[in-house]
Amino acid sequence: MDEISFRLKALRRQHQFSLEQLSQRTGLTKSYLSKLERAVSEPSISTVLKLAQAYGIGVSQLIGSGEGGDSEAISVVRRGEREPLDRRGKEMGYRYEAMAGKRLVKAMDPFIVYPPRADEASPSSFPHVGEEFMFVLKGTVMITVGGKEHRLGAGDSIYFDSELPHKLITVGRGSAEVLVVAAKGS
Repeated sequence: MDEISFRLKALRRQHQFSLEQLSQRTGLTKSYLSKLERAVSEPSISTVLKLAQAYGIGVSQLIGSGEGGDSEAISVVRRGEREPLDRRGKEMGYRYEAMAGKRLVKAMDPFIVYPPRADEASPSSFPHVGEEFMFVLKGTVMITVGGKEHRLGAGDSIYFDSELPHKLITVGRGSAEVLVVAAKGS
């Protein structure tokens, strides 16, 4: 399977489209879409444009950036290569770093969060669709999920439905660092 066919199949799964639904969105036949995903056919530029529009992404995201030659099936991000994420909550003291930023199509969103202290954080919580796993790498945090507080230290973890209102703050003496893996809902 070549890189474009892999990406097409992954995007369809990520968006939870059937071949029929994608066919309706693009005007392309189900059999042609299937051939693209199996690398039996190569897409024309007009096909790429239709697919990018159906997924709400740019053409370069769909066909790949062409940098390096590494397959996006594997994404290695070194500690010094983590990119700051511009996520909701930044203005409330939360700082985030991407852990799989090089991979364009993903079913999970792993990142490191540096939660603020209670006096630096907004009283807001962040409910969203999906599930979330948090693993405390450093420090002590208090996570409130669905109104219930959980104090976690380094090595502790929590897994919950992200639709429950949740908020994470640092409560120990030092700073805290938490690995978060958010999965999109099905």
